[in-house]
Amino acid sequence: MSRDELTSSYQDRSGSTEWEYQCHWRTQEYVCWSRMQAEAGQDLSAIIHRKELERRAGNGQFMWGVGNAPAAVVGALSRMKQPIEVIFSIMKSRPKHADSAPSRTVVWRRYVDHDGGLRPLPPHALVTSRADSASGPKTKHFALMCYSQQPLKLRHGEPFDPSAYRNAGGSGASVGASQVTALLRRISATTDRTEYEVNLRAQLVGHYWVRLGDPIEWTSDFRNLDAISVTTDDWMKFVGRARQSNERKATSDLPQDMLF
Repeated sequence: MSRDELTSSYQDRSGSTEWEYQCHWRTQEYVCWSRMQAEAGQDLSAIIHRKELERRAGNGQFMWGVGNAPAAVVGALSRMKQPIEVIFSIMKSRPKHADSAPSRTVVWRRYVDHDGGLRPLPPHALVTSRADSASGPKTKHFALMCYSQQPLKLRHGEPFDPSAYRNAGGSGASVGASQVTALLRRISATTDRTEYEVNLRAQLVGHYWVRLGDPIEWTSDFRNLDAISVTTDDWMKFVGRARQSNERKATSDLPQDMLF
């Protein structure tokens, strides 16, 4: 049900339809579920290591790139600061060759807020993706704005049952096989009879789920990043240089053991 439909259904019941609208959405139990795998030429363990560097530099905040647009209700939920947990589960299928070994990679430098304004990504955030889609160069990508007080590390043993949820937007359909990332609403109790696990968890913050823009091509090699430990200052410099189009500048301020 859309916001207008929901608000309309409350009219004539009281003089405070907006309050009732917010009460309805605040009593729902939401979760943002994202299935993760290799992307932009990095395997999953390397991506998580990079996101942990980003989380440390961002005082717990990091951005996680996703390929699909958010549900229409996300903007309203972020304005109400509705708590939404993010559950990351390892994808069951092998990564596509276009994701694990793309011919080109881009760095995204800006995002569109929920008022339509174009903003630079936070200075600690580095979001990459393959540069090309099946129809040509990628012109859009999306990201979850996340917070975790705990270090990002793959975990196992806690089941996640997507059958207990339905899509929060549209007709409330069950989760589709092609939905890599989705905002879900719980409709029933969960069970342990599921093939998915809670492998990472975080909370949505800020604008929750945003569209990205202003990509530039990035040709640096991330394959050795999982073996590198850097200070927060090193990471911030690296991200700043990565957003510049000159590849040489992107590595000039890094320690020698970070040139890769």
